[in-house]
Amino acid sequence: MTLTAESASVNWDTKKKIWMTSIKVGAEVIRRWSDKSMPQNAGDDLLRAWVVQTTKDEGYEMAPERVRIER
Repeated sequence: MTLTAESASVNWDTKKKIWMTSIKVGAEVIRRWSDKSMPQNAGDDLLRAWVVQTTKDEGYEMAPERVRIER
């Protein structure tokens, strides 16, 4: 049985100059950063796909429409 993450947000980390996602699972928040190859002007579809895959890598499921993109 796979657990479902409640929500996620993704925003540009100005200090590290990479994207960061915060994935909420119950009271836990998992933070992960993209690699340097993801450009600052990445499209919404690419960002959502990255967050969904990152969530899956952490052992959870995430619906793409639950990802909030903060620009």
